Amino acid sequence: MKRISTQLALVLLVLTLIVPSFALAQTFPNPGRKPAKPPLSPAAIGLERDFDEALKMIQEQYVDGKKLNYNDVYKSSIIGMLRSLDPHSNYYDREEFDELKTDQRSEYFGIGASIQTYVRGDQADTYITATFDGSPASRAGLRYGDRIVEVDGVKMTGKPSLEVRDKIRGPRGSTVKLTLERAASLKLEKVDIVRDAVPQPSIPDAYMLKPGVGYIDMTRGFNYTTTDELLEALETLHAKGMNSLVLDLRNNPGGFLDQAIHVAEVFLRSGQLILTQKGRNGFRDNTYESRNNAPDMTPLVILINDNTASASEIVAGAMQDHDRAVIVGQTSFGKGLVQSIIPLEYGAGLTLTSAKYFTPSGRLIQRDYSNGGFYDYYTHGVGVGRDSNKEPAKPNGPEVKTDTGRAVYGGGGITPDESVNPRTINLSQRRLLSPTFAFTRDLVNGRIRGFESSKLTGPIKFRYDLEPEDFKVTDAMFRAFRDYVAADPSFKVTTAMVDRNRAFLENEIRFNLVTAAHGRVIGDRVFITSADPQVAKAVDVLPKARDLSSKR
Repeated sequence: MKRISTQLALVLLVLTLIVPSFALAQTFPNPGRKPAKPPLSPAAIGLERDFDEALKMIQEQYVDGKKLNYNDVYKSSIIGMLRSLDPHSNYYDREEFDELKTDQRSEYFGIGASIQTYVRGDQADTYITATFDGSPASRAGLRYGDRIVEVDGVKMTGKPSLEVRDKIRGPRGSTVKLTLERAASLKLEKVDIVRDAVPQPSIPDAYMLKPGVGYIDMTRGFNYTTTDELLEALETLHAKGMNSLVLDLRNNPGGFLDQAIHVAEVFLRSGQLILTQKGRNGFRDNTYESRNNAPDMTPLVILINDNTASASEIVAGAMQDHDRAVIVGQTSFGKGLVQSIIPLEYGAGLTLTSAKYFTPSGRLIQRDYSNGGFYDYYTHGVGVGRDSNKEPAKPNGPEVKTDTGRAVYGGGGITPDESVNPRTINLSQRRLLSPTFAFTRDLVNGRIRGFESSKLTGPIKFRYDLEPEDFKVTDAMFRAFRDYVAADPSFKVTTAMVDRNRAFLENEIRFNLVTAAHGRVIGDRVFITSADPQVAKAVDVLPKARDLSSKR
């Protein structure tokens, strides 16, 4: 990337302060045309003079001036400027902007494997915990439990999984050289893998929770294909006899506005308002209504939590305001600002807030960001970083009414109709995760005495309908785990700790077994179907959802 110039930093500052947002709203402007620079106001001229003087002082007097990275200096000044506007306007250098665009394509470039660091004694190692169907890692034969010893000749022992992940990722078509300790043989093996696009669908899974009750996992964000994936999932579930639906939007960070509108449109009758968008001075103002003459009217429960944000809040808000769904879980994040994506010279880019959106009842769900810093906004606001044992804070916006006259509020996310805390893991249980993984690694490779038949052979079967009795942890298997832990003091786990957490451990062992045999997507079903209090509540309130549906 070419050096960010002083002039670029100043132009961005001036544009942000004086140019109407509609002029910056086009996602992909004509790269051959450059907008005329606006005339500088006296205030802007003063800022330019102060900026140049401050930079000169840094160059001449800063103690480590000879080590200055000017790209970092300019980048931080641009980011600081944008953060003074709101927490969601941001600057991305070329590499970051490429990653942003990749995320929107429902894919990334790498090998297609989940990894996790586990600790045994004083040693931390990163392991393959799953590969994705059709991915380079799957084609190369990587399996659950393979230990990553080196990446491109650099030792990975003791490094956190995020650092290992970043080392493995790289440009499409490039080769990453892995040294692995194979889980099956415990022998070192070198594997070269060519990085490629790895699909990241919006809807990784859809299945029946119980007869008549469908579940759709929409937790990964709204990208180009979200609505098409939703329609395909609905068709599949209806063919299996679905007569009510749980739509999971927990941890969904949002994404494309048009996809949120189309997803809401799937469930709303023609003419029903989805959202109102208001920009600066009347520009960017828009209303969006459903144009669906044949919506899916299946009784609906939507799951949300404190990481449900932006586009996913548009869907949840529209469903709640029209009494189309029962909302279950925790108060959502509270992001009611719309960003435009603006490419810049040399491959960099901006996301700049250009409008606010309002739910059908007129709610602005944006949380207040004026009384705290950037960190405080993302960690301590309504719906974020809460103590799960405390009563959730209520939004502080004005009261408005849903279609049937229920009171709802703006000013701080979507408040669920039924508040339920999530599944949590205490400190003792966290200490049990490493021995659970180690036990399962040996179990699926035939190294646990008496359970040699549990050895997995053949390819991973990614498409599988998990039944309640599949991979069930028996009394004998639990005793084997307890003996396994007791025989290795490096785990630092007592027998009493194991016995106290039996239900937790049985779910964890089963999750690991299913993941090893069928991949992470199917493995996640273990917790959804047997250990998720929010999902259990969603199933319990389905009669309420059916009642709402009958009134529409």
